[in-house]
Amino acid sequence: MSDASDYDLSMMLRALVMESNRFLEIFSAAHALHPTDMTALHLIMTAPMTPGTLAKALNLSASATTSVLDRLEKAGHVTRERDLEDRRRVELHVLDQATALAATFFQPLAREYAAVWDEMSDADRQVVFRFLAATTEATARVRKAVS
Repeated sequence: MSDASDYDLSMMLRALVMESNRFLEIFSAAHALHPTDMTALHLIMTAPMTPGTLAKALNLSASATTSVLDRLEKAGHVTRERDLEDRRRVELHVLDQATALAATFFQPLAREYAAVWDEMSDADRQVVFRFLAATTEATARVRKAVS
């Protein structure tokens, strides 16, 4: 049995989320990105998608998604390209320069994470992984239920 209660775990998770948000705000402000733009950029980096798929993932209207994409395209972060086989389909792609910019900014955080995680045993890392995966899934279930 651990000394950490459910409440303690919840508060620590909230603290991590808050610190992560603060870190993202620094990047967003430095590159004139709205928080929604950052979320969109992350989603597009994670998996290929169309504007419609992005709109659904962001829970935005088509016109609001177009505004997000216009800002990201103007900033040089994404492109919209027609599918060569189906010209009606538009695919979103993150530009290499945007990936490099993000990598440069986030590398110090990745190094710090790696240093902290290297101090953990493999068994501890597996517990943390299961905790984060299960908590993320629980959050997604509740988000879907309330939206």
